[in-house]
Amino acid sequence: MSSTPHSQQTSPPEQQEMPLIEHLLELRNRLLKMVLAVVICFAAIYPFANELYLLLSQPLRDLLPEGQTMIATDITSPFFAPLKLALVLAVFAAIPVILYQLWSFVAPGLYAHEKRLAFPLLFTSVLLFYAGAAFAYFVVFPLVFGFFTAIGPDGIVELPDISSYLNFVLKMFFAFGVAFEIPIATVLLILTGATTPQDLASKRPYVVVACFVIGMMLTPPDIISQTLLAVPMWILFEFGIIFGRLAHRDKGAEDEPEA
Repeated sequence: MSSTPHSQQTSPPEQQEMPLIEHLLELRNRLLKMVLAVVICFAAIYPFANELYLLLSQPLRDLLPEGQTMIATDITSPFFAPLKLALVLAVFAAIPVILYQLWSFVAPGLYAHEKRLAFPLLFTSVLLFYAGAAFAYFVVFPLVFGFFTAIGPDGIVELPDISSYLNFVLKMFFAFGVAFEIPIATVLLILTGATTPQDLASKRPYVVVACFVIGMMLTPPDIISQTLLAVPMWILFEFGIIFGRLAHRDKGAEDEPEA
């Protein structure tokens, strides 16, 4: 009774031998499409850059005393701050296209069960990144800026610089966006066999400490913003374990030999 070799059973049907030059040309075309997506988004966003900056600075401006406003300490800041914001927002807006191009480049080399998992993970990672940025804007910023504007010494006039403020909020957006990717990272670690749900659950105390350490490193030196980053990271880690157990169970069922 003949049997088919395991490597022939599991090799991707779309996988073909391609010369190196063809891989490089394919990668170049994908990169050009990514850049084009960013350029198109930037062209659409830049005309509204000033209005978007006002919207971005609203959480702080609402807390400033009456008559006080933000200032520009550099002569070029009124131009470059909205320009930088428009460029960063263009990259954020083009993330779905960027990830799709990456997906299209690597998909031919994936197995069928890997494709079924990869696309939902990519889609979820985009949503989680946007959710992290939204959480920072609507929840973290009002609390953090309220804390900073309330503890200043009497007689000190607070006039935030527009460039410093932009750098601060972009750092916070990035920190919370990346932190919200913890469930994806947890699921990938489990699926690749680097760890198991049980092993991750046993390390929960260390993870909680690590969340607060990371929160201390990525946020301003106040307990409010550190806690607002650390607690969601821990909750998302727990969700990652839950989804990792489901994915691990499904993967184990697929790996069982057929009778």
